[in-house]
Amino acid sequence: MEEKEKFMKEALKEAKKAYDKLEVPVGAVIVKNGKIIARAHNLKEIKKDTTKHAEILAIQKASRKLESWRLLDCEMYVTLEPCSMCAGAMINARIKKLYIGALDEKTGAAGSVFNLFEDYKFNHNVEVERGIMKEDCEKILKDFFKDLRKIKSKK
Repeated sequence: MEEKEKFMKEALKEAKKAYDKLEVPVGAVIVKNGKIIARAHNLKEIKKDTTKHAEILAIQKASRKLESWRLLDCEMYVTLEPCSMCAGAMINARIKKLYIGALDEKTGAAGSVFNLFEDYKFNHNVEVERGIMKEDCEKILKDFFKDLRKIKSKK
């Protein structure tokens, strides 16, 4: 198994944790020197806080672990293309490379709606690779929203 798939599988495990909590199933892991230093999943509903996206939570954990807001030489794997808030946080945290699973045609800020990583000039550039385990990342989202509609129709 390629290293990219190995780490995206870990991000998918985080997405599954969110799914089980009825949170939109997005998972993220941050890797430095080939080791996961932070992992997180969406907690917006539980925490009642719009900023509790998987990417933001993972950045916070990695920053605590490294005792720095600069996440130099760190890579992030995320199951869904980040929104503008998360993309901005990655730029500010100095993430080296971002690996994305599924694209987000509604709020994606890495090329789907617009591209914060390539279309604007910032003091730091994040390299982006899309489509890592794309089908698996899309499937968990489709299954979640199908299940959520069933739950809501029973109320």
